[in-house]
Amino acid sequence: MKRHLISAADLSRDDALLILDTADELAKISDRSIKKLPTLRGRTVVNLFFEDSTRTRISFEAAAKRLSADVINFSAKGSSVSKGESLKDTALTLEAMGADAVVIRHGASGAPYRLAGWVHGSVVNAGDGTHEHPTQALLDAFTMRRRLGALDGRKVTIVGDVLHSRVARSNVLLLATLGAQVTLVAPPTLLPVTVHSWPCEVSYDLDAVLPKSDVVMMLRVQRERMNAAFFPTEREYSRRYGLDRDRVARMHDNAIVMHPGPMNRGMEIAAEVADSPRSTIVEQVANGVTTRMAVLYLLLGGADLGGEIQ
Repeated sequence: MKRHLISAADLSRDDALLILDTADELAKISDRSIKKLPTLRGRTVVNLFFEDSTRTRISFEAAAKRLSADVINFSAKGSSVSKGESLKDTALTLEAMGADAVVIRHGASGAPYRLAGWVHGSVVNAGDGTHEHPTQALLDAFTMRRRLGALDGRKVTIVGDVLHSRVARSNVLLLATLGAQVTLVAPPTLLPVTVHSWPCEVSYDLDAVLPKSDVVMMLRVQRERMNAAFFPTEREYSRRYGLDRDRVARMHDNAIVMHPGPMNRGMEIAAEVADSPRSTIVEQVANGVTTRMAVLYLLLGGADLGGEIQ
């Protein structure tokens, strides 16, 4: 692997499979009474979050602590950032503290890339603007593999607000690398102008795509990023692009439903679908810790796992 994980495009097929296979090994400790390994003892991981987050920040913190790393949580609120300190000055402060890895979430696309040029440690992108979120794509792929087996030839449908979704971009790139066939389904107004250059297909008709899908991933409608009328009403959006019980009935028996969270229940996904046996939403949260453990382990050069997970 490279020194940083900023984009899913940074990962070759071998890199991605190495992370997923390592996560498989690390998942074994989740069943133990003591869920810690000494692998990263003495290393420091900084969670540098300029945007609000619950799942991602806690997931990275749990992952680092299970590998025995020291964790520093940095929130922009209440810090010198709120007084006008620049990202570069914050980065230099972290560098002076000896951070071995910096996990960054930032509202500006490209912030992790800039940060990587200022620090000597590894940089992990935990979501930047509307650009990418590579560890979310990795945990999604890990969840699919556990439910469905190898991803080669699998048909994955990603539905909803693709325009504002960093999760969608990372998933399209990673799943294509792993051999899956991805179809994006959304209103034309919620697709990026450049979408036809992505390694995927595009459809505007969810009902036509559902029967052929092995995975249906619903995206949250990101109201906070919308500054224009992208669709007539929430009711109209839900009618055409929401996943309800009737639509799930058209999926084949082994198909699964995913959502990166947080969900707008009743809008993009019905509550009964989110809580159904087909849903992997809770599994995705648990698998996020395991997958991020694998990323930190590989980036920070942990020792051979063989003797530690016995």
